[in-house]
Amino acid sequence: MKPRIVIPKVAPEAYQAMLSLEKYIASTSLNPVHKELIKIRASQVNGCAYCINMHTADARKLGVSEQRIYLLSAWREADIYTQEEKAILALTEEVTLISHHVSEETYANAAQYFDEKSLAEIIMMIITINAWNRIGIATGMRAV
Repeated sequence: MKPRIVIPKVAPEAYQAMLSLEKYIASTSLNPVHKELIKIRASQVNGCAYCINMHTADARKLGVSEQRIYLLSAWREADIYTQEEKAILALTEEVTLISHHVSEETYANAAQYFDEKSLAEIIMMIITINAWNRIGIATGMRAV
């Protein structure tokens, strides 16, 4: 692959705006494991190897088992995720694949487990990792 732009160098203001979103996400009350499950699953759906590599390593550091990481792409058929995690993962997939919209069923299911503030934080987390995925893919970042 030919070298591509490095956004922090050519558009530092835009990159700083992304880092501000990341700072907000870090300040939320979201469970750190939930954050990593969102990041991994969105990155899988988007096909961002760089982010999958980074966030699976981060999840392991938090104590997430290999089994939970490996089964994440098939979470609906795995009984190792809590109902809250399944609600988050469904919402992650629908927000990531937004052209299909977020169904009332998925939103209502998530709202059973999370209050409005937590839902806002979850949605912002999903939006942020999707933006990072798009930056990584568009600029040709590679998993090492």
